[in-house]
Amino acid sequence: MAMQTSQTVLSLRSCSSFTKSSFSITDFRRCSSMEISSLFHFTYCYIYPRSAFCTHSKRRSRGPVMAAKKESKGTKQGDGKYKHTVDLPKTTFGMRANSAVREPEIQKLWDENQVFKKVSEKNNGGSFILHDGPPYANGDLHMGHALNKIIKDIINRYKLLQNCKVHYIPGWDCHGLPIELKVLQSLDQDVRKGLTPIKLRAKAAKFAKATVKAQMASFKRFGVWADWDHPYLTLDPEYEAAQIEVFGQMVFNGYIYRGRKPVHWSPSSRTALAEAELEYPEGHVSKSMYAIFRLLSTPTKGGLLDEFLPRLCLAVWTTTPWTIPANAAVAVNSKLQYAVVEVQSLSPDVASSSEGGKTRLGSVLKGHEKPFFIVALDLVPTLEAKWNVKLAVKRTVLGSDLENCRYAHPINSQECPVVIGGDYITTESGTGLVHTAPGHGQEDYITGLKYGLPILSPVDDEGKFTEEAGIFSGLDVLGDGNAAVIDYLDERSSIVMVEPYKHKYPYDWRTKKPTIFRATAQWFASVEGFREAAMHAINQVTWTPSQAENRISIMTSSRSDWCISRQRTWGVPIPVFYHAETKEPLLNEETVNHIKSIISQKGSDAWWYMPVEELLPDSYRDKASDYVKGTDTMDVWFDSGSSWAAVLESRDGLGCPADLYVEGTDQHRGWFQSSLLTSVATTGKAPYSGVITHGFVLDERGLKMSKSLGNVVDPRTIIEGGKNQEEAPSYGADVLRLWVSSVDYTGDVLIGPQVLRQMSDIYRKLRGTLRFLLGNLHDWKAENAIAYNELPEIDQHALFQLENVVKNIKESYESYQFFKIFQIIQRFAIVDLSNFYFDVAKDRLYVGGASSFTRRSCQTVLAFHLLSIARVIAPILPHLAEDVWQNLPFEYTVDNTDIAKFVFESKWPAVNERWLSFPGEEVDLWEKILELRTEVNKALEAARTGKLIGSSLEAKVYLHSSDNVLAVRLRRMCEAKIDADLLHRIFITSQVEILSSLEDAPTANIPYSGEYLIQGEKKIWIGVSRAEGSKCERCWNFSPQLCVEKPR
Repeated sequence: MAMQTSQTVLSLRSCSSFTKSSFSITDFRRCSSMEISSLFHFTYCYIYPRSAFCTHSKRRSRGPVMAAKKESKGTKQGDGKYKHTVDLPKTTFGMRANSAVREPEIQKLWDENQVFKKVSEKNNGGSFILHDGPPYANGDLHMGHALNKIIKDIINRYKLLQNCKVHYIPGWDCHGLPIELKVLQSLDQDVRKGLTPIKLRAKAAKFAKATVKAQMASFKRFGVWADWDHPYLTLDPEYEAAQIEVFGQMVFNGYIYRGRKPVHWSPSSRTALAEAELEYPEGHVSKSMYAIFRLLSTPTKGGLLDEFLPRLCLAVWTTTPWTIPANAAVAVNSKLQYAVVEVQSLSPDVASSSEGGKTRLGSVLKGHEKPFFIVALDLVPTLEAKWNVKLAVKRTVLGSDLENCRYAHPINSQECPVVIGGDYITTESGTGLVHTAPGHGQEDYITGLKYGLPILSPVDDEGKFTEEAGIFSGLDVLGDGNAAVIDYLDERSSIVMVEPYKHKYPYDWRTKKPTIFRATAQWFASVEGFREAAMHAINQVTWTPSQAENRISIMTSSRSDWCISRQRTWGVPIPVFYHAETKEPLLNEETVNHIKSIISQKGSDAWWYMPVEELLPDSYRDKASDYVKGTDTMDVWFDSGSSWAAVLESRDGLGCPADLYVEGTDQHRGWFQSSLLTSVATTGKAPYSGVITHGFVLDERGLKMSKSLGNVVDPRTIIEGGKNQEEAPSYGADVLRLWVSSVDYTGDVLIGPQVLRQMSDIYRKLRGTLRFLLGNLHDWKAENAIAYNELPEIDQHALFQLENVVKNIKESYESYQFFKIFQIIQRFAIVDLSNFYFDVAKDRLYVGGASSFTRRSCQTVLAFHLLSIARVIAPILPHLAEDVWQNLPFEYTVDNTDIAKFVFESKWPAVNERWLSFPGEEVDLWEKILELRTEVNKALEAARTGKLIGSSLEAKVYLHSSDNVLAVRLRRMCEAKIDADLLHRIFITSQVEILSSLEDAPTANIPYSGEYLIQGEKKIWIGVSRAEGSKCERCWNFSPQLCVEKPR
């Protein structure tokens, strides 16, 4: 029968060409040869390949193997009298992955058989909950999504093999400005004008759900397993109700309040923003300004400063000149020394300063009458250099002596105080005196509260000055308004210098435009109220990498109160009513619970379409006309930060804390933190036991991906290929997953065409290794398996190596260090096995005799390798592992009972202490043998280059070692009773002779020789000559005696 292609065989268990019984690996090494037959039950697979395969060594040709291969292709090859005695590999497992076809077939097989659900339900090793951080439902997936979801899937699949009940509910963040903007951008101007809040919400919900559907399909194509039939969406009524409950609990615990304080405000989005909604792009340049405010009075001890009046001024520096209209004070550091300085001379450069240049000299230094400045003493040399002037120090005072001095506001001339600020006032930059506008800065606000300063913020939602700003009304504070303030001050001799200042400045992460600090009435979560509990909770969590704990600790310990209100339509409403006249908020347990009940049934849309009378509980119905609904929605980070309550504490089988959260490093200030804060504020504990963070995905040059640079790598293109398949071939999901396993994701990771080609090559080689194993087990029977204590030493050593590999891979899975697994698999399965054990095994497998001991012992070892490798790679390469499993020439049983029809039903390979107990001295010996084999190959290659030999079987190797212990062991291997342990079998030569001394060497017959180092110190002499005797026509070995092997 012709060999079936792997693409057409979905499950060999339904193939009529196979007759199989079950096979289960147990500790067969404690069993006798008689007992072993009861452990392995499977029969031949009666199918034959279109083309036999094997990975040949380039060092030698294999006569009967090549003859049989040519015969199978219809090529005449002499009489070929031994061709039927060669046991070639036979398998339905194709060398080509054909991922575009095969992977979807395998995924369909999983779905139809509900493998994830059934395996998880059947497992009894405890539950494992990885809680999914919800991506925004606002566009196509990118490489960051792929990295994140595949890391999670590798962990979940490993836990499945570890007998855990895995719970993974995929989620999506469906509210907020990103989606609202997408909807608005899709509408023309006329439609926007007639868009009511309820219509906008309907369009946003439709858009979000469509995006969820598209993203879900992509995640599935990545090979990600999840409860796709029951995802969580933040727009679901039950989710929104749980979020309202969390908000209510924080209200009742006293952690929610309404206040007027400065917040990050986005004029481009017209809403307040949280820190997590900001980004700090490189290259922002502000107009920084050195200005002076004239002192009116100096109530210092002994009138220290009186003599300098009325020419005495406070010198301040700011990067936001537009905030000067809101100035309420000047702050100093009480511990710093301040100096009264006089401008004594000007540098010639000052007079020639170009006003058209980037640096602009103010009118203060150009005037005839030079004022006295107060600046920090330590900054005098810096300011001299910057202003190109000589500053003479006339007097010094402590910052504390300046408190309560009074100055004239530079715009409205009102009298303002000098106050004591905090440690934020330093001598690192500026003048050591800080212009203080409590309505436009967090530190300024705190200082303003201390002194009862007015909180002025004459800026509207669009970022324009209001009428409160007087002559600047209507100007854009980030544009012409900023310039107008500078010009106004300069005209009144209040500017020393204006210069560009490059620094990090907050931008709206959605619109990519600058933000401002602006005091508005907002709802806040008082982080200060539970900060200590949050810090304690952080300490109880296992963070990977460990430095992540320090990062979130710093962010949590230093963050200000959390502004949770947003001035948008698409979101969960803050369930508050305001008295129509007094504006006092109505927010209590009764009202919150009533709104929660309504939303759980009708969704948050009810807030917009239901009248106040119905939204208020019965006890307030008669007062409904006195109240109006609030229009603010909750920060989307409050949405996603409530997922522990809406999912973990609400779904059957789940619980809080989750075992693991896995997201990008940016979530230390995002989802990790919002989840922590909401959970600690309401339950007193973190919602997670462990947290893993990963870096960002960059291109091969380490650059951030962007459409403008043309360096975007699309995960869909990796899997399906691009329009030009030669430039962008279809690699399939497993190559993408292999890349994820290859990188140390704790930092930023790189990907590009070259990286993908490397991954594809490694995948192809691994597939070849597995194909070799499958092909050489086509006729293996359990009753022919060899007990461990009867195996050749080479086979026992191979099992020792295998067990160590499985052990090390398990440790790496447990520590989430997948790149180590990648390295181990690449070295062991692709390099070590192919270069040594497989190479040596081919003669045993192909010409050793179908039922010979040497072949059966080798097959015993190959079976264990196949079943172990397939399972340990399954979390990373599930499609490849399942493809192998569906092509097994036997059935595998778990615990001698249930047949594992799918690889994830097979469990993780059990630890086998017997294999690990391989004697230490034997391990050392085999390390030397393997290194010696490498050196022998070098000598053989030299003989081949010199035309002495062609195949390595035409050679005889001579060895001499000054290490007597090694020499004895080598001689013993030359005389081994088991054929597989013979040294010439390991070298793949016809003979090996160990020389007692070099004087005994027949140097005339050894044209190639030399000294080599073993393990860097042991010298060994290696010689190569032509093999003695005649060549066997069947096995191609040379021997002085007649070969006893006969055709079968």
